[in-house]
Parts: sequence; C-alpha cells; structure tokens
Amino acid sequence: MKEVKAFIHRGRVVDVIHALEDGGFRYLSVSDVKGLLTALSAQEQIYSMELGERVTRQIKLEVFCEDDQADRAVQLIRLHGRTGQSVAGWVYQSTVDRAWPIDGAVD
Repeated sequence: MKEVKAFIHRGRVVDVIHALEDGGFRYLSVSDVKGLLTALSAQEQIYSMELGERVTRQIKLEVFCEDDQADRAVQLIRLHGRTGQSVAGWVYQSTVDRAWPIDGAVD
C-alpha cells in the first residue's frame, strides 16, 4: 500500500479531489496547513507569529491506495494542482507497511 501526500494551493483542492474521486480514489484526507509555497494572491498569505514570517495557507492532501495505483494518483494531483507557477506544490510518495480498518465491533 502507498501513501501519496501533496501540499497544494487552496484554490486547486476542489479540482484535485474531484479528479481523484473520478479516478476511483476514496481514501482521502484533507487538512489546512501553513507553508512556504509562493502565494498566488495576498489572501493566500498570512503572517505567522510562531514562525516570525509570512506563510501561505495551503492544503495537505493524503491519499492511500494500492501500489499499482500510486503513479496514477500522483499524475492526477500534478495535473489538476497546476497554477501556472514553476513550483505550485509538492507531492510525496511513501510505502505503508500495514493498514487496518476501524470497524464497529467493540471488544
């Protein structure tokens, strides 16, 4: 199993999620994060008291899939996450050793 993690601009997340869902990917997590991507607009940038500098509000997207589907997930994220900038985000792929569902049974 693979984890594909991406840091993308907030304005691109809807298109990326729809493309992944249309591609059959269902195990998605989406989180608001702060990072150092180059902002697309002033609304995307805030000042972080913790870091003492301007940061960009961005999205962390995590997709879990079978090994043979990981390249397709990366391709969809890179295609639909584009903003016209030379670097509009980052995509990472990791191996997941094991995964378990949380079921409704109580021991």
